[in-house]
Amino acid sequence: MRTLLAALAATTMLAAPAQATSIYPLDRATILVGSPFDFKVEFEGNVKQDDVRVTVNGQDYKIVFGKDVEFVASEKGKEDKDLGSAVLLRGLTISIPGSYKVEVSAGSQVKSVTWDVYGTAATPKAKNIIFLLGDGLSVAHRTGARLMSKGMTEGKANGRLNLDDLDHMAFIGTSATDAIATDSANTMSAYMTGHKTAVNALGVYADRTPGSLDDPRVETIAEALRRASKKSIGVVSTAEIEDATPAAVVSHTRKRADKANIVGMFYGVKPDVILGGGSAYFLPQATPGSKRKDDKDYIQLFKDAGYAVATDKDSLAAANGTNNNKILGLFHTGNMDVALDRLFLKKGTVSKFPNQPGLEDMTKVALEQLSKNPDGFFLMVEGASIDKMSHPMDWDRSLYETIEFDKVVGLAREFAKAHPDTLIVATGDHTHGVSIIGTIDDNKPGTEMREKVGTYAEAGFPNYEDKDGDGYPDKVDVSKRLAVFSNNYPDYYETFRPKMDGPFEPAIQNEKKEYVANPAYKDVPGAVLREGNLPRNADTAVHAVDDIVLQATGPGAEGFKGYMEESDVYKVLVDAFALGNAAPQKAQMQ
Repeated sequence: MRTLLAALAATTMLAAPAQATSIYPLDRATILVGSPFDFKVEFEGNVKQDDVRVTVNGQDYKIVFGKDVEFVASEKGKEDKDLGSAVLLRGLTISIPGSYKVEVSAGSQVKSVTWDVYGTAATPKAKNIIFLLGDGLSVAHRTGARLMSKGMTEGKANGRLNLDDLDHMAFIGTSATDAIATDSANTMSAYMTGHKTAVNALGVYADRTPGSLDDPRVETIAEALRRASKKSIGVVSTAEIEDATPAAVVSHTRKRADKANIVGMFYGVKPDVILGGGSAYFLPQATPGSKRKDDKDYIQLFKDAGYAVATDKDSLAAANGTNNNKILGLFHTGNMDVALDRLFLKKGTVSKFPNQPGLEDMTKVALEQLSKNPDGFFLMVEGASIDKMSHPMDWDRSLYETIEFDKVVGLAREFAKAHPDTLIVATGDHTHGVSIIGTIDDNKPGTEMREKVGTYAEAGFPNYEDKDGDGYPDKVDVSKRLAVFSNNYPDYYETFRPKMDGPFEPAIQNEKKEYVANPAYKDVPGAVLREGNLPRNADTAVHAVDDIVLQATGPGAEGFKGYMEESDVYKVLVDAFALGNAAPQKAQMQ
């Protein structure tokens, strides 16, 4: 009997229809009414055009989509490898909210997906949105920033972060379409488009073709605002402005490293205020320091488009003092220096770029400029180096960055007091495997630094001070400081001390191209070699899969609650702006 059942099961599996490779948008995609997106089907192997059938809610797709698809007999991969047939339709829009079941077949291949096409409120809830993104912002970063900045007495914090009083909260899932672990590109892209995508992708669904710029696109929030509103747009970051997080506001590429192309995408959308690092990708290749491979001078192109250009803190102030509402500020060829180096230690590249504005300075200018628009604005501000200093486990620099980010939350809250029609959202894009486990006390006896780590009652409290009241600890190398560690790492030397000579570089490559502990820290008194738990091709710690905490306040903030996917956050943003305000209608294809 068992043999007969097994034979029947095998026969059934053999007779079952094969699956088409992929349909984009993917199953369970959420799509804003009227928002353009690309529709694509990838088949296994080559199929005949006449065999392809596409229906939407049981009807021929042309009735619903109103357009004909392009049939590609054979897509080509690397070295002209045959990937199979495909159908493609660019710039599709759906104007009626509802559930859309898309069924595709070609011979024995059958596949279906269901999309949720949603509208928004007819009337905007908010005039302005300030979207604050602490890259890599984890719960431990918040805790550490509070302990460093505010202090603690008898178990109670001596003050609160600005983040602490945002009154709506949600847990946010960060995973990508191709992995539970994720990066800043697809996570921020989900926030800025409402569509989840693959690791390294921005504003596209990652298809099988090798080209990075031809994948199926989805509309970004900046494009939606240009299409459906007269609002101003601002993008501010301490990273290269072409880096994944700021790029997600405007970009479409499978490969976040397409930074020269991303500059062109910024120019295509033309946000009103663009402030950050990354000037190397704006300069023509003949200019020293340029990273372009062509002769395009995007700084000049932005000037010709009416932008005031700033290159340091003074010229930013001068540009803000004009009546010009468009500013391009590029303050570093790469990523901007972090607060600990810029304000205190003067390490990193501060000597080369001595007059960089901070995240607060840039945000103040952005708010002043954007708020001149009577129709309102969308402003994205990224505290980029919370993440960039967490990767090398330079926790002191990362926590100073978190304090700076929290100060920007304070600026947003002050702005909202005078402009109560402003929605503030503060969140991260992914987490790090970081925990605070106690303190490190230099005054404990002995020379072994690990014996100076205090846990439980032995931890006591750190002795950071902020005598000048600027919100930052006056010194980072205090005698009793936070004990912060990562749960993942390459081989490295743990020194148990702040890195006073510049950002930490935990691992370097050996002759086998494997990452090994950086010997520069080997002879630091009390240093301990930690054998890594990551593959030997990892030079730093990696992101964690843990949920992100999102906090918000203002009109529309009530939409954030419980557990949400990052793509769900977009729905709250566009609803606050009423960007899909089609009147609810009964779908014709049910």
